[in-house]
Amino acid sequence: MTSTPFSPPFIVGLTGGIGSGKSAAADLFVAHGASLVDTDAIAHALTAADGAAMPAIRARFGDAVAAADGSLDRAAMRARVFARDEAREQLEAILHPMIRDESARQCAAARGSYVVLAVPLLIESGSYRARCDRICVVDCPPALQIERVRARSGLEEAQIRAIMAAQASREQRLAAADDVIDNSGSLEHLRAQVAALHARYAALAARQPD
Repeated sequence: MTSTPFSPPFIVGLTGGIGSGKSAAADLFVAHGASLVDTDAIAHALTAADGAAMPAIRARFGDAVAAADGSLDRAAMRARVFARDEAREQLEAILHPMIRDESARQCAAARGSYVVLAVPLLIESGSYRARCDRICVVDCPPALQIERVRARSGLEEAQIRAIMAAQASREQRLAAADDVIDNSGSLEHLRAQVAALHARYAALAARQPD
């Protein structure tokens, strides 16, 4: 008896600047039945105490970037990355191939009605954009991004602006978007937009050839 091959998943690339509300939108898509593949979550797993990336990170940057439990000391690593472009490139050279491989594996294994592939740097990365059937950008004004990040993380405004400057601009994200979620309003407004997009994505996924 031969098995019927599972057709490639319909993939929605979800992105947005820091503090835009990508995670809130992703959670709402999941509540509607989408599968979530979150590259931030993958990166955290890779840099946990027993994470697969930690031996290479410690070999390259030394024990000073590891916390007492063996996980990545994010504050120490952030200071290095934003002080020197070379350090950021070296960290990305370690992490990005691992994240790409694991995200591809999770997308292939997903069994939801479609996959939401959440990637903070999706616009900057051609390899992720090429995987996506649609690109959905979660958008809000930069001032609101800064306010949200300060409230949740306690970072200084200069640090937040440095992170924002290292990401694609708001204009670049919007230019690349197939769909835009305006997350400058209430949670109810966000829910309504996600519900409408979910209906569209589910319909598109159902029309995919087997």
